[in-house]
Amino acid sequence: MIRYTEDITAEEYMDLRDQVGWMQFPLEEAQACIEKAYFVRCVRDDEKPIGIVRLLWDGGYIAFLSDVMVVEEYRGRGIGRKLVELCIDQLKKDLKPGYKVKMTLNSAKGKEAFYEKFGFRQRPNENAGPGMDQWFMAEE
Repeated sequence: MIRYTEDITAEEYMDLRDQVGWMQFPLEEAQACIEKAYFVRCVRDDEKPIGIVRLLWDGGYIAFLSDVMVVEEYRGRGIGRKLVELCIDQLKKDLKPGYKVKMTLNSAKGKEAFYEKFGFRQRPNENAGPGMDQWFMAEE
């Protein structure tokens, strides 16, 4: 049975990252990712985690959609769509009168069309340059 929960352990989070081929990092860092996120939803098939989404928002004008993950065997069932919808709905519900919030994300290459269905626009465009990022890694 597929269900959406608010709970996920750092170990489960890192296992999902491994299953989708994403970079690994220490459990302490993973725990902070979960605890400090504004909104987290884990998708479970019975008790097994099969997907997650995190929304980062400090209450200001920028929110960041992060970690939209669904393991391969469960893709194409609308789970990713539901995860994104849950984030958008939560953010809209929590906006105070007069607030304007721009939700941003970094799409995996080739997944841009998925996000366009929700109204996200690719960059660069007429108003914005390309997105940029940089990894910082501590010395071992």
